Amino acid sequence: MNSFGRIFRVSLFGESHGRGIGVLIDGCPAGLSLAEEDLVRDLDRRRSGAPGTTPRREPDTPQIRSGVFQGRTTGAPILLLIDNRDVDSKDYDAKRWTPRPGHADLVAWKKYGGFHDHRGSGHFSGRLTAGLVMAGAVARKLIRPATVTAALEEAGGFPQIEEAVQDAVDKKDSIGGMVRCRVSGLPAGLGEPFFDSAESLISHAVFAIPAIKGIEFGSGFRLARMRGSEANDVILDAEGTTATNHAGGIHGGITNGNDLEFRVAVKPTSSIPRTQRTVDLRTGETAMLQVEGRHDACIALRMPVVVEAAAALVLADLMRIAGRIPPVLAE
Repeated sequence: MNSFGRIFRVSLFGESHGRGIGVLIDGCPAGLSLAEEDLVRDLDRRRSGAPGTTPRREPDTPQIRSGVFQGRTTGAPILLLIDNRDVDSKDYDAKRWTPRPGHADLVAWKKYGGFHDHRGSGHFSGRLTAGLVMAGAVARKLIRPATVTAALEEAGGFPQIEEAVQDAVDKKDSIGGMVRCRVSGLPAGLGEPFFDSAESLISHAVFAIPAIKGIEFGSGFRLARMRGSEANDVILDAEGTTATNHAGGIHGGITNGNDLEFRVAVKPTSSIPRTQRTVDLRTGETAMLQVEGRHDACIALRMPVVVEAAAALVLADLMRIAGRIPPVLAE
């Protein structure tokens, strides 16, 4: 399915080299101030242009096609669209029968019988995260005064990000990275035990982002090496303020009022200039493949705003479920 959320619900559509990409948002309350300019800041943060990012230059100009009238949301579904402008598919047509290692090419072929759009990874492309970012910009407005911020902490295992990226470019390779996300100003009480825990839902949304391969909350995997006396967050007052935040702002699947913190692992970009071994789907024989086209040496550089968007979507939905966001806003 291409949809996520129970009340504040988003559906992604489009392909990397198709006519356009976008998102349909259902369940946004009426009365929210919303204009195309509100989406531009986050889209600019996602756009390529920095060293190590793809040379594909898309303007990513957002269009609001429905659900907004006289500058306010109407309560009807909101359709947000971006046209694809800088499309060059020739390199993909030549490699249609030789799936790229690390990509979804082979599984897409198996699942859809070859009818999928293979150009630029089609519907599997990281290009579709622009739709997530637009929806996240709407969600940010709904969850105020809570704020969501993320940053790339390291790339290729090194905190010297620019140097690590340049080294990957020089060696015709790619690297991944670690992104930390923090949500401040959240109320306690969001989420449910077990299947709809705050961690479960955030993880679900985050893993919808291409290239994300791991997540940890608070101290995460380091907790496995701690004793309980170290790991327990000492409660300082009746509001639930804690001296430490090893739990990442969540206990029992429910937000506890402290900062919600998590980190995600972004894998290296799969498309690299080096020659790699694959298989020819027509013959079943081994083939050698050199990926051409325009790709990021470190997709993690553009990931923080996408991770923020995924978190904001979940929190907007949880706040709607909890009744903290009314069906009609009085801004």
